[in-house]
Amino acid sequence: MTTLVLNADAQPVCLLPLSIVGWQEAIRYLVLDKVTVMGWHDDWIVRSANWSTRVPAVIMLKDYQKPKQIVRLNKRNLFLRDQHICQYCGTHVVESEATMDHVHPISLGGRSNWLNLTTACKPCNYMKGAHTKMKPKIKPYRPDYWELAEKRKQQGYHIQHPSWEFFLS
Repeated sequence: MTTLVLNADAQPVCLLPLSIVGWQEAIRYLVLDKVTVMGWHDDWIVRSANWSTRVPAVIMLKDYQKPKQIVRLNKRNLFLRDQHICQYCGTHVVESEATMDHVHPISLGGRSNWLNLTTACKPCNYMKGAHTKMKPKIKPYRPDYWELAEKRKQQGYHIQHPSWEFFLS
């Protein structure tokens, strides 16, 4: 089980990926008095030799943590930027079948960065190979955090506890 971590402004600390911690870390924050509990797992109690507590479902940090503005380049964020659409043929691609394609191939001096990577289905990626003949329909660009966060919100989150719904809507 996991616990949702909110910033001091009652918003998730991070949306990419969603700021969650394991129940042990949530208890650690609680004991160190770094958080306020906003919701509990009703049917789950943790006991030690001389102490017991319910496990928090949602915690809010007492000190505000400045949100990140830079988006890390990884497959998940790249596919999110392109909304899981092959940039060559325009088909929707499930994450397990999607590939990262270098618009300007590495073998020809291309680099692995936001401006040179795009989402492609396997057939298009194989067909393109190490050539520059095929061009993506949308030119690759560096997204900002808030754009990707909004796209992630539209996809929805796996709500692990009913109390999360209020903070993620």
